[in-house]
Amino acid sequence: MKKMLTVCAAAYVFVCAMLVFGANGQAYIDPSVMTYVIQAVAGVVIAVGAAVGIYWRKAKKKAQEKLGIKETKEEESDEIIVNEDAEEKAE
Repeated sequence: MKKMLTVCAAAYVFVCAMLVFGANGQAYIDPSVMTYVIQAVAGVVIAVGAAVGIYWRKAKKKAQEKLGIKETKEEESDEIIVNEDAEEKAE
């Protein structure tokens, strides 16, 4: 435990020293960097949206089970019904 506290204290001192004695850097940011930023932000938004959607469905399903609500979906059949009377009248 003491060793871990010593390591944490050393890391804290190192970070503080970097902040106090850090030099300002002047650099050129290429315009294409904005493309990378937009891609990163879009990726984060999509990932968060997917996670929220997944957990929303799970929470909704659990709530429906607790409240005893059944979600019914009408299923459509793949059968094609041909009205033979209509075909005879057309001829």
